[in-house]
Amino acid sequence: MADQPHFTWNELMTRDVEGAKAFYRELLGWTHYDKDMGEDDNYAVFLSGGKEVAGLFDINDKQFEGIPNHWFAYIKVDDVDASVAKVEASGGKVLRPCFDVPEVGRIAIIADSTGAAVGIYTPAPRE
Repeated sequence: MADQPHFTWNELMTRDVEGAKAFYRELLGWTHYDKDMGEDDNYAVFLSGGKEVAGLFDINDKQFEGIPNHWFAYIKVDDVDASVAKVEASGGKVLRPCFDVPEVGRIAIIADSTGAAVGIYTPAPRE
């Protein structure tokens, strides 16, 4: 039986990567490790008690100009392509079509019928 869609991952999108790492280390005791996402991406994964709990993404690139620092949530779905096919019919909008992230899965960024942005994704198969 397939999982029901549910929120499963959050990313901090920030221009102050080192400041954010220090803040969450002091506030929550989170540690982190830097993850190679290819190209110029600067990504870190926060850990709590050794468990991965959230991501941190550097938004200092021009493509993020005008976007404030924020937390961004992802909903796990069984088939991201099928879900994206339903977005507009459900009153939403596709903000970034499906794309693959190695070892993570297939992702799309959508806006719901109220304009709220959210990521949807199908995890990569585990070997």
